[in-house]
Order: sequence, then structure tokens, then C-alpha cells
Amino acid sequence: MAQQISSTNADTLSRKVDSRYAWRRLVASLIIGSVGGVGMWSPVILLPEIQNYFDLDRSQASLPFTVGMLGIVFGNVFMGRMVDKFGVVIPTLASAFCLCFGYLAIAFIQNFWLFLFFQCVLIGAFGTSGTFGTMISSVSLWFSRYRGIAVSLVASGSYIAGTIWPPVMRDLIDTFGWQVTHSIVGIACLIVMVPLAVYLRGDPPTEPEEDAKNGEGARIAPPFPLGALQVLLIVAGIACCVAMAMPQVHLVAYCVDLDVGAQRGAEMLSIMFGLGVVSRILFGFLTDWIGAVWALFIGSLLQAISLVLYIPSESLISLYLVSALFGLFQGGIVPAYAVIIRQYYPASQAGFRVGLVLSATIAGMAFGGWLSGEIFDITLSYKAAFWNGFSWNLLNLAIVGVILCRTRNKLKVTAQKVIAPFPTLGRWPGPLG
Repeated sequence: MAQQISSTNADTLSRKVDSRYAWRRLVASLIIGSVGGVGMWSPVILLPEIQNYFDLDRSQASLPFTVGMLGIVFGNVFMGRMVDKFGVVIPTLASAFCLCFGYLAIAFIQNFWLFLFFQCVLIGAFGTSGTFGTMISSVSLWFSRYRGIAVSLVASGSYIAGTIWPPVMRDLIDTFGWQVTHSIVGIACLIVMVPLAVYLRGDPPTEPEEDAKNGEGARIAPPFPLGALQVLLIVAGIACCVAMAMPQVHLVAYCVDLDVGAQRGAEMLSIMFGLGVVSRILFGFLTDWIGAVWALFIGSLLQAISLVLYIPSESLISLYLVSALFGLFQGGIVPAYAVIIRQYYPASQAGFRVGLVLSATIAGMAFGGWLSGEIFDITLSYKAAFWNGFSWNLLNLAIVGVILCRTRNKLKVTAQKVIAPFPTLGRWPGPLG
């Protein structure tokens, strides 16, 4: 009996916050996100083929990406609820089977509207959504001290998918055609994701009261009422990702229009997402160092700069360079939202709250991808679409700036209360935001 109790205690200790077991779960979640994240980017890679195969204009050919992202908007919230209620395993298994069936179904259809249906419902709403927001919210429950870098690493799964899948799918499409390629992708999702989903069994550690008293895992005072803060983060998420969608969704088509070629565009997309992974890791450390709100503001400012740099870039070398800068600058934006949510909201609401904000970012990507196509069809140029993205980026900067100012004021008030009885303590040692 004593041996059994000892074994139980050892198992409990091994599953604590920030433990080695937590890092192993992070690796499994990252692989799931890297494989299942193909659902975000396959319509981008396939855009020229879809336009020619179904005889569409550019905005119509952008619809598979748009409806897929809209499906993820719904799926992030729905899957987030499932994670809060049942844990992460069931949503992940459902995602694996939906991705497999969705890609196999698309491989055998001839109707564009059925293509959109499967892309939206199976691949978006119940497929890729279970490999993005659910992975982020689940991993955030297993980390406290290293939450910023942990969330950023898992969020990198979608960018690793954007790094690996574009060249792989382009080669497969050129060799076998896009229908066979979809079949291969669907089977690969099932084979990889199912065993990893089973590995993620187990309840996350609770947030005990003694940890909160010690300040570890404790939530800080929000800069706004929680309902208002949620709305502000949703609007900010939409705005930053409308801006982000322009190069991410239309870069391949933009390269085709400039006579650079779809293959070069796919390579630029791969470089962008590869450096986006590096960016998310660097911003993860930055988030743990200076705070999530400051990291979000810096990332949004750098993204705005890189968007403007796209406008005069038309040569092959300049497009490669600007795409690399864009990936390096904007990668840390989305994970910062999840860390902000975990700072201000209880763990029991993590899946739903994180899902709402990440759904807003996906909605921004969907709307931005469609809007950029519409602007192109009206102006027959992507210049105006880049300026449109920049204006949305300014809206994001304004919202984050307001949150940042309120956060700094809250910290100053708290610092004054803490050090008032101890004037020799000096400055408040907390994070910048």
C-alpha cells in the first residue's frame, strides 16, 4: 500500500507545472499542430490550380482559404469548449479523422461548392481547429514560469506547417496532380495525429491556492473589465490578421502576376513561415521577459513596417528579403493574445477564452484574404491591398497601445501600494506590461 501511495505521489510530481512531462506534452502538441496545420495553407498553395480547374476569378479562387478560416473561427470556440469539458484527447482525435476524410473527399469531387463545403466543415471547423487553439490553450495549463515560450512554441506549429507543406505539396502537385496530393495529405494526418492524441491523456495540474498566494500562477489586475478586455482583444485580433493575410494568402498569386512563378512564391511562403517559427520562439522569450502586452505592441509595429516594404518590392531578390522580414517580424503577435488571456482569466475558462481570441485572428485572416482578392479584382493590382492591410495594422496598434497604457497605470498603482510601507525598496520590479 505504501508503495502504491509512493508511486502515485511520484506520478503527481512528474506531471506538475513546468515539469519534464509538461515539455514532452508540448513536443507532442507541436507535432500535431505542424501536421494538422496543413488545413490553413493548402488552399493558398493550391490557389492557381483551383482558379484554372474551376475557371474562377481571383477573389473566387480565394474562397477555399476564406471558408476554411471561417470554419476554424467556429471550430476554435467549439473545440475550446470541448477541451474545457472533456480534455484535449477527444477534440484531437476528432480533428485527425475529419482532416483525413475531408482531404479524401475533396480528392474525388468535381463541384466547386462541394469543395468549399468540405474545406469549411471537415478541414476547417472540425479538422485544423483542433490542432491550433486547442493545443495552445491546453499547453498553457501546464506552464507558469515559462508560459510565454511554451505557448509560442506550440503556436509555431501552424508556421512549421506553413514552412514544410508548401514545397512538399507543390512537388506532389507537379508530380501527381492536386487530387492525389489531397489523398496523401489526408492519410498522413491520420497516421501521425492519432497516436500523439492518445499520448496527451491526463488531466492538467490544478492551480492551488498556495501557489496563488506565492504569486506563481496568480492572475494580475486587468486593465479593463474582463468583458471589455475580451472585446478589445477580439477586435485587435481581427485587425492584425486582416493585415497579415495580404502577403500570407496572396504571395503565390502575386509572384505569378509578376512573372516570378508559383514555385518561387511557394519558396517565399516557406521562408516566411520558417522565420515565423524563429520569430515566435524569440517573442516567447520576450513575452516572459517584458510581458505579453509589450511583446504584442512591438510585434504589431514591426509587422506594419514590413507591410509597407512590400509595396515597392517587385524584383525576385527584394521579394525574398521582404518576405523573410515579414516572417521574422510578425510571428510573435498571435501567441501573445493567448498569454494575455491566461494572465487575466481563470484556467477553467482557458479553452473558451483563448478560442474566442484565436477565432478572431482566424476571422481576420479569412476576411483579409477575401478582401485582398476583391481589391485586386477592382484595381488589377496588389498595391492598394497592401495599403489596406497597413491601415488595419494601425487599428491594431491603437488598441494594443490603449491596453498597454492602462496596464502600465495599473502596475504603477499596485507598485505604490506595495512599496508605500517600504520606501527603501525602490522601483517596482514587475514586468513592463
